[in-house]
Amino acid sequence: MVGRMATGTLAALALPLLGLALLLLRPELDLVWEHHPSHFWLVLLTAIVSMALAFATNEAASRHADARLFMVGLAFLASAGFLGLHALATPGVLLPEPNTGFVIATPVGLVVAAVLSAASVSPLAGPHGALVLRYRDLLRTGLVVGLVAWGAVSILRLEPLRSPMPAENLGGPLTVVALVAVALYAYAAWRYLGIARRRQTPVAIALLAAMVLLAEAMIAVAISRSWHISWWEWHLLLTAAFGTIAIAVRREYRRTGSVASVFRPIYGSAALARIDRWHGQAMAEIADLEARGERADRVLDDLRRDGASEDEVAVLAAAAREVRRIEDLLGPFLPQQAVGELVAARHAAAGGAVGGNGPRTVTALFADLAGFTSFSEHREPATVIGMLNAYWAAVVPIIDAAGGRIEHFAGDGVLAIFDGEDQAERGASCAVALLAATNPIAEEHGWPRFRIGMNSGAAVTGTVGADARRSIATIGDTTNLAARLMAVAEPGGIVIGATTRAGLDGEQFRLDPLGEIQVKGKREPVEAWRLTN
Repeated sequence: MVGRMATGTLAALALPLLGLALLLLRPELDLVWEHHPSHFWLVLLTAIVSMALAFATNEAASRHADARLFMVGLAFLASAGFLGLHALATPGVLLPEPNTGFVIATPVGLVVAAVLSAASVSPLAGPHGALVLRYRDLLRTGLVVGLVAWGAVSILRLEPLRSPMPAENLGGPLTVVALVAVALYAYAAWRYLGIARRRQTPVAIALLAAMVLLAEAMIAVAISRSWHISWWEWHLLLTAAFGTIAIAVRREYRRTGSVASVFRPIYGSAALARIDRWHGQAMAEIADLEARGERADRVLDDLRRDGASEDEVAVLAAAAREVRRIEDLLGPFLPQQAVGELVAARHAAAGGAVGGNGPRTVTALFADLAGFTSFSEHREPATVIGMLNAYWAAVVPIIDAAGGRIEHFAGDGVLAIFDGEDQAERGASCAVALLAATNPIAEEHGWPRFRIGMNSGAAVTGTVGADARRSIATIGDTTNLAARLMAVAEPGGIVIGATTRAGLDGEQFRLDPLGEIQVKGKREPVEAWRLTN
């Protein structure tokens, strides 16, 4: 829809060129109308509109550090400044007759604006945007100083802007400059056409229209004669260019209530990424505050100061509440530490590793109920489920308290992962506490008892599965060996591998060597110890 609108806009904008062509072919139609007050106020009003746009774009560019919008703002500033100087060229305002400095201020301003407009859609607004932002104060100051110097030299009638030569006497040089400016505006218009089709907002289309109108104005400047209809046409084209943007900006501002939001459709990709992170951080803060029972007014006020509209604030607040509701609903089914790692890992959703860029040292604890299969064969499923839930009610808090992450439950078994400092000691303490809590339950009900295997070493935590369904898994020989050691443990016993043994204090834990034992899946025997306290 917006693509057709942008194409239709371009077709409509061809009409001024047809009018210029008609005036060239029928010079008798290019009548003279010399009215100094109309000229002064028309040009001054256009300069004021352009200056207002420069202020608004600069405000939005500063809030989100966007190189593209910054250069668009400089283009508005250049146009406003040189148009203001051209307004002063009206006979009887500052000087009894115009001089070259004031007369050619408009084509000069249009050329500078063309360069900046083309730069706003060049690599300077993308890969090299950081360079532009680093020197933005210098660029802005340089433009302002140039405008002031141009005005001073013109008023003081200094060389080379001293002569009263009208613009049309520049002839060939002006035509060459005009062609360069038109080419730059055409390039900018082509790039903004693509932006208008992707972003689909009135401001993007208005900016596209303005680029075309400014190109047409540059053409009119090169071929017109002072005070003729063709001369007035480029004044009107300038007014239409900046007026179109101003109307679109005003409309979007009334809808969003935010200057920063108005220009968001033309932000560069880097700024849009920062805005996405800004939104994500805001939602996370709001959800966290509400989870603690605190009001999120401070975060919402910060959003408003940063340029968020009331609609955006409302959407972000609602989204944060929905995120919190989903987290409360699904949290008990997910390993919370792994969830945080997945959020932090950009490539995790595609099945990559989380929690780092490669393998890391972990301690794996496998526990299951010895004799569970034969026990469940003679019990009702509801009874078996009740037994497992009773056990897990005791086991889960112990693992959490020890800083472990429950990776998954597998029927009667559980895998917990410990990482970080003292992981072996925390895992061993957890195993001892787990048996101390569950053995009395087993004796009371005549239920099977847990047996535990532990091993430490390198492993990778990542997502596995298909696009429609994924799970988190810690993969490596470390977890495999922990499962094999569990299989050789007696009911109510704990067996650990050599790497876990190396991380334990022999005085804190009682360890009985089992020597080298053969486990399933290993060609060579492995050393093992029985942990008895």
